[in-house]
Amino acid sequence: MLIKCLAVGELGTNCYIVACERTREAIVVDPGAQPERIMAEVERLGVRCLYIVNTHGHADHIGANGALKRATGARIAIHEKDAPALLSPDVNLARFMWPGAPGFSGPPADILLREGDIVQFGDEQLRVIYTPGHTPGGICLISAPDAGPGRSASPSPEPGPGGVAGIVVFTGDTLFRAGMGRTDFPGGDEEALIQSIEERLFKLPEEARVYPGHGPETTIGAEIRFWGISRSHIGL
Repeated sequence: MLIKCLAVGELGTNCYIVACERTREAIVVDPGAQPERIMAEVERLGVRCLYIVNTHGHADHIGANGALKRATGARIAIHEKDAPALLSPDVNLARFMWPGAPGFSGPPADILLREGDIVQFGDEQLRVIYTPGHTPGGICLISAPDAGPGRSASPSPEPGPGGVAGIVVFTGDTLFRAGMGRTDFPGGDEEALIQSIEERLFKLPEEARVYPGHGPETTIGAEIRFWGISRSHIGL
């Protein structure tokens, strides 16, 4: 699996181009801004974008959906509970993030995702993990479809030059290095987010590499250890 991260826009949203090394079929996760820059990288890598996958519906993660869809013909996929955000600058917080700027709305979803759905591109698969809390329809994407609570992941093939081996999980704004997403926006739910992290993400293999929506990558194991330390300090 080939993974290229671009930090885009004023908020430094991590946009990921994720591709099958053999077929060069790809998806783009969270194209939040700067579509020309994203397209330049797509062309440099020589990949064909099949899907645009939004981990949630906030403006800084969906802002380049329309331009990228027009340029590539890719289909837009988002969890069904966050799909309304694609069409509303109030729901996607564009008016909150950029006061005075024209409200953002983009094309509607082509695919409504649910827990357990598989996004396939070439030989690669990403499985949808439903992780509400930051938004009602937040999702994560894991590279090993058979990995999860009580299950072991099948070994990944050796990657080519620039490729990534092992289990990877794209966490959007659910889980960051040493932190989690905000829950004080409309639709946020702190209890649900904590449950998503503890009962879904922290049941994944500790070696799984985490690619978050903002900031540097980490691992599930590192975040389990940080979580235990931070919660013990506040008496939870």
